[in-house]
Amino acid sequence: MGMPCEVNSVLKLAPSQGYPDRLAVGAKFGAEKAGYRILPIDVPIALVGEDWMVRADVTIESLTWSGGVTRLECAVSRLYDTPFSAK
Repeated sequence: MGMPCEVNSVLKLAPSQGYPDRLAVGAKFGAEKAGYRILPIDVPIALVGEDWMVRADVTIESLTWSGGVTRLECAVSRLYDTPFSAK
């Protein structure tokens, strides 16, 4: 018997999952994703919106699994002047 989980190298969020209303370097925010996910901690990764556009890099500061949900605490580490596609 195993534990189902996904390994992700980018953080794709919808507004309902915690995509920040305003992006600013150093700003912190929380997010939730359904299921159990493995993501890099303490290194910048791309923050992707529902449109698969990268507008910032974020650093995940904490990750918690419980009740079939992955909860994240993140900080914006870099903003891009021009968004670009992650697809």
